[in-house]
Amino acid sequence: MDINIIIAFALGLLLIYLIGKIMVVPLKWVFKLLINAIVGGVVLWVINYFGSYINLHIPLNPITALTVGFLGVPGVVLLFVIQQIIAK
Repeated sequence: MDINIIIAFALGLLLIYLIGKIMVVPLKWVFKLLINAIVGGVVLWVINYFGSYINLHIPLNPITALTVGFLGVPGVVLLFVIQQIIAK
């Protein structure tokens, strides 16, 4: 076998590996954001549902939805703290 063919084959495999790696990383971010949004939304819903008994409500609007969607549970905590600061 010619050495050029072996080098071309090795570079081709390396290129396929790099392209695959580049395409997988954004998918991990999308799944992480999706899971954060779902968990944060569920926590926000639970707080609004059970918080109605103790007069605790975090309104659902585009800003709160984006905050909870990006940050997840820490976003819900952030919204709660901001609400408590503004209310006092």
